Amino acid sequence: MSTDTFPVVERATKERDETPSARSLSALDMLEAEAIHIIREVVAEFERPVLLFSGGKDSVLVLHLATKAFAPGRVPFPVLHVDTGHNFPEVIAFRDETVQRLGLTLEVARVQDYIDDGRLAERPDGTRNPLQTQPLLDAIALGRHDAVFGGARRDEDKARAKERIISLRDEFGQWDPRNQRPELWSLYNGRHLPGQHVRAFPISNWTELDVWNYIEREGIPLPPLYFAHEREVFRRDGMWRAVGEVSQPRADEQVERRVVRYRTVGDMSCTGAVESDAADAASVVAEVARSTITERGATRADDRISEAAMEDRKKDGYF
Repeated sequence: MSTDTFPVVERATKERDETPSARSLSALDMLEAEAIHIIREVVAEFERPVLLFSGGKDSVLVLHLATKAFAPGRVPFPVLHVDTGHNFPEVIAFRDETVQRLGLTLEVARVQDYIDDGRLAERPDGTRNPLQTQPLLDAIALGRHDAVFGGARRDEDKARAKERIISLRDEFGQWDPRNQRPELWSLYNGRHLPGQHVRAFPISNWTELDVWNYIEREGIPLPPLYFAHEREVFRRDGMWRAVGEVSQPRADEQVERRVVRYRTVGDMSCTGAVESDAADAASVVAEVARSTITERGATRADDRISEAAMEDRKKDGYF
């Protein structure tokens, strides 16, 4: 055989190796690919999936990944919000705008309905986050949802670090951390009995910094309170709480105007802000990179009740 063709083969191989498709994926590209794979697997395997969508950054990110997973078609499942009635107005407005823009079906379970008819009672501390569990479980049963997407990440809390990407819930919606299925080689076991369902966490392996790097890269819109803004706040339990209808200062707590932003959003009565001048995603990336404490540890009072506060709620059926 003539060796004259060898240089041609070498040139073709070199050119192919230099094409964009052959280059190594970035860490964000790999996380994105994993999350989209999980979303598609769940939709293929389950009959009635639903996405928990509060308008917070993690649920916004999962929804963005879902739109990519099924583009150019629409997201093929509804979104569900468990509304405490104590949400930030900016977040509710963003939720509704997003649902309308993407043509989604929104299901809402309202904690206030449960309080009004006596199924739940207000807590002495005023927070409604722990009251979300029963409305959530009822909404899952009513919608006959066999898979529920969530935006939980392992870096948020020790209890969430224990959970698998596909996490089984029993017929009472409860989670047993000792009964976790192996997920070797990215193989996910979604088998479940009638009455049971699974929670699916496509961004489980992401960190807060990954989330913000991706938000910056993709230009994903978020509620404005994630960025620095001036707000009336007061100091409680080492956190800045917003002044609002369901979040009022005590006699010994002084109201101040501060430039703050929120690292996580939830019940106004238990979610704190951090002082910040980060007014865009790039600035938030730099700020998060310097942080030494998780967003829930820094800004969620309900997670400070006990060392196992999150795990106790998850065992009862919480997110």
